[in-house]
Amino acid sequence: MALIPKPYRDFKVGPRKPNRREQVLAQWRGIDLRALEKSRVSARQAGEVMPRVLSDLRMDRRRDEAEVIKVWNSSISPDVTAHAQPAGLHKGTLFVNVDNSVWLDEIVRYRRREILNRLQFSFGREVIVKISFRLG
Repeated sequence: MALIPKPYRDFKVGPRKPNRREQVLAQWRGIDLRALEKSRVSARQAGEVMPRVLSDLRMDRRRDEAEVIKVWNSSISPDVTAHAQPAGLHKGTLFVNVDNSVWLDEIVRYRRREILNRLQFSFGREVIVKISFRLG
């Protein structure tokens, strides 16, 4: 077996097999190395692992939320964006925090439909079904 592994020895990882010196020392110390010698784990390619990692980190959801904030700041009136910001997107409902009750009343009464239409135009009706405004 060469000192430099042939292209990473087919991506094998895990504990390496102990060399002769380590085997003699382990025998002298009374340590059983059979479990280490048998346990070799094959590595997988990044393309196989990344979808699961991104799913576990919920990157698709975070990307959607970042996109909503970007569109919110560019397509909604600056008067509204100064007092209201998206807080999250869950099952088609966009949650928006408004900083005071006066603006909450203004948005809910007069601007809700316009804001919903603009966001649905940007993302589609299935992504943002409704908007929930709350004080926060």
